[in-house]
Amino acid sequence: MPRVKRGPKRKNRRVKILKLAKGYYGMKSRGHRVAKEQVQRGLNFAFAGRKDRKGDFRTLWIARINAAARMNGISYSQLIAGLKATGNEIDRKILADIAVRDAASFTAIVESVRKGLEKQKTA
Repeated sequence: MPRVKRGPKRKNRRVKILKLAKGYYGMKSRGHRVAKEQVQRGLNFAFAGRKDRKGDFRTLWIARINAAARMNGISYSQLIAGLKATGNEIDRKILADIAVRDAASFTAIVESVRKGLEKQKTA
C-alpha cells in the first residue's frame, strides 16, 4: 500500500473549522480539537434556535391578538372559535398584523365574529 500524505486536504478541513470558530474565547477559537467540538455544539444550538423561533413568533402573535380582542370586548378563544365558525381563514400572523396596524379593520373582524357566534348559538 502506498503511503498517504494528506496534502492540503487536512489543512483545508482544519481552516474551515477554525473559520467557523472565529470569535470564540481562548482555545475554542485556536485549537482544532476544542474548536471542532464547540462549532458542532454551536451549530446544534443554531438548528434548535431556528425551530424555537417559529414558536416564539406564534406566542407573540397570540399575545397581540388577545390584547386587541380584549380591547373589543371578546376573548382570544372566542375570537378564534368565531373565525372558524364563520369560515374565515385568516391566520394568526395576518390577524396580529391587522390588530397592530389597523384597529378599525380588526374591530370589523370582531363584529363579523360576533354575528357568526350568534348564528351558531341560535342554530
